[in-house]
Amino acid sequence: MRQISKTLAEHLAGEATTVCQVWRVTRRDGKRFGFTDHDQDLLVDDILCLAASGFAALEEESGEGLAAASGEVAGGFSSQAITEQDLAEGRFDGARVELFLVNWEKPWQKALLAVREIGEVVRAGQRFSAELRSMAHRLDQPQGRIYSRRCDAEFGDRRCGVRLEGFSATASMAGFRDRSHLLLSGIAGFAGGTFDHGMLTIGDTRHAVDSHLLQADGTAQVSLWLPLDSIPETGTPVTIVAGCDKRFSTCRDRFRNGLNFRGFPHVPGTDFSYSYSDGQRLHDGRPIVP
Repeated sequence: MRQISKTLAEHLAGEATTVCQVWRVTRRDGKRFGFTDHDQDLLVDDILCLAASGFAALEEESGEGLAAASGEVAGGFSSQAITEQDLAEGRFDGARVELFLVNWEKPWQKALLAVREIGEVVRAGQRFSAELRSMAHRLDQPQGRIYSRRCDAEFGDRRCGVRLEGFSATASMAGFRDRSHLLLSGIAGFAGGTFDHGMLTIGDTRHAVDSHLLQADGTAQVSLWLPLDSIPETGTPVTIVAGCDKRFSTCRDRFRNGLNFRGFPHVPGTDFSYSYSDGQRLHDGRPIVP
């Protein structure tokens, strides 16, 4: 049940009110920001809530029971608060957002209206809009493991067990074809395809690798799943880590890690399950190992 202080309740019951909305944003790295739709900055709980950010609520959807409520907030990029680079690097993904109703004449009079998490962020020029999801959306997230022939571990994590030191390298930018195809030098000793499905780190940002090809001049072409927002300068150091296609044969033969495989390779595929005996394929109950 929403709690409203006696003083704020008396103010709301009056003939004229001086209230506004305040958003308090706490990122996953612990940094906190404040925003308001009032025309002046407000100091609320020792956090300066900026009015120049242009934050404004757009819409709110809610339902009965455990249905996840969702809303949206819009604003403009501000060097004092949110930058385009912050959003591009995902620094506000999953941030906690607390929405308050505040008496701007007496900012200590406030009421917590809702608690949300930032979901999808859409950027357009110097503007952005962010989806605000209620905590109930976590009930829609998959829990536990999914039975699949492929591994569900993250390559190199605790469940996987592969030590990344032997499957990573430091390279440098040698050029680019476009924002999705980069040329790297310093990894000519690795065979083409070594870093397929891997991860490229440039500064503080990580980018998923689609494919890795060797060029005739000794450079390596790395194709990314998503294009970069900006191209790094030639000579910029980068780190690239090999990837895994999640198949049991790859885990067993390439990484010698078959005992830690976190999939179910003996589960028949969909085509096999719906197939029928035709006298050519074996259906004798033996395990199917890729």
